[in-house]
Amino acid sequence: MSRFAETFFNWPIMAQALPKIVEGFFITIQLAIAVVITGIACGLALAVVRWARIRAVNFLIVVFVDVLRALPPLVVLILFYFALPTVGIRMSGFTATWLALALVLTAYAEEIFWAGLLAVPKGQWEAARSIGLETGQALRFVILPQAVRITIPPLTNRTIAITKNTALGAVVAVGEILYQAQGAYSFTYNPSPLTLGAAAYLVLFLPVVWFGRWVETRFAWKR
Repeated sequence: MSRFAETFFNWPIMAQALPKIVEGFFITIQLAIAVVITGIACGLALAVVRWARIRAVNFLIVVFVDVLRALPPLVVLILFYFALPTVGIRMSGFTATWLALALVLTAYAEEIFWAGLLAVPKGQWEAARSIGLETGQALRFVILPQAVRITIPPLTNRTIAITKNTALGAVVAVGEILYQAQGAYSFTYNPSPLTLGAAAYLVLFLPVVWFGRWVETRFAWKR
């Protein structure tokens, strides 16, 4: 038992690694926030554009969404960071990770918002038009609020799942939690920094998971 504690919970080594883990903790927060804001905003925008039902545009949106939903996020990240420089497009690891995860979230968010728009009863649209609202006004004030409420539970779950992939940033040298923990491990050859990194992920994402569960309960349709 003492050997296990010395291997995975070596307090002097964990204390030495703590400043770097904290640094990675805040970088992870910045990356996660950027991914969530960009992904949800772009997903909603694409769903609204798709609602216009322009056949050629809708075809492109569907292809974009299907491709990104089919590709693993790591593959998208590697394409951004390692493949694009061959055609002269270079970006930092942070930017590549942000764009890759934001695009994946955009694809899922678009499908979720689109499903929400389709789930709003057609009578709501007819009622909005009957009181004199124009198409844009009906969509903004009547259809979208109802669609967003429907989509909150699945969108929250998908957002949590994708933002946890910020750990992929370690592959392209983003100084987030996992990268810092791996760096400390390579210097000490002791897994205690990895244990500390796992604890940092729990501190960061466990409240988010609890919040997601509360949101799912709060906004679920009454049975």
